[in-house]
Amino acid sequence: MKRGRIAFNGAVHQVTEDRGQVRLADGRVVAEGAFQWLPPVEVGTVFALGLNYADHAKELAFKAPETPLVFLKGPNTITGHQAHTRRPFDATYMHYECELAVVIGKTGRNVAKADAMDIVAGYTVANDYAIRDYLENYYRPNLRVKNRDACTPLGPWLVDRDDVANPMRLALTTRVNGITTQQGTTADMIFDIPTLIEYLSSFMTLNPGDVILTGTPEGLADVKAGDVVETEVENICCLVNTIVDDQTWFANA
Repeated sequence: MKRGRIAFNGAVHQVTEDRGQVRLADGRVVAEGAFQWLPPVEVGTVFALGLNYADHAKELAFKAPETPLVFLKGPNTITGHQAHTRRPFDATYMHYECELAVVIGKTGRNVAKADAMDIVAGYTVANDYAIRDYLENYYRPNLRVKNRDACTPLGPWLVDRDDVANPMRLALTTRVNGITTQQGTTADMIFDIPTLIEYLSSFMTLNPGDVILTGTPEGLADVKAGDVVETEVENICCLVNTIVDDQTWFANA
């Protein structure tokens, strides 16, 4: 099942996907444009993986990490499907990152790899934008690169874990203004999902609503104000986002 959250008529509603339509819990169908998409879950801690695809590490001229390279993202970074993301005036290179997002469904501490998938609720799609200009050193990504407001669209749907036969065999695709610019597969992750859950839970407790952004493959491209970016993960969903300039962003803030 595909589940989501929307803001509609002054309230937050849980919705499901029904043959391409958005259906409220009371059975009503709501039309696109009549509501605002929210992240599909109430997001807790967000863990993001840097350089978790060897081809992406090579693309950026970094050595692939020997242990997971993880950083945290603040709640201000997360936004929904069909939202806007700002490209600051001083950015010379801002790129998308299509990622499979893993949503935790049960509390877990010291979870063994063999049991890791038992605490997964499901999967969604993230687009974790980065501005290369702001990168300072190997301990990437720094605060400016990855913690800007609304820099990480998430959604629109959460797909139940049991509805995805093998999350490590999913195609990832990014399109900018309808043109395919990035293609990859989760099979090329350096650290797979069970490994990441075992690693993170070895030193901290994972809780329902926590989200793991598992990294992006090669194929990055600069995006400009006005670009419409679609990030899609096979059998999960397609996430759409529009880049805007400072004037548009602050006018609508």
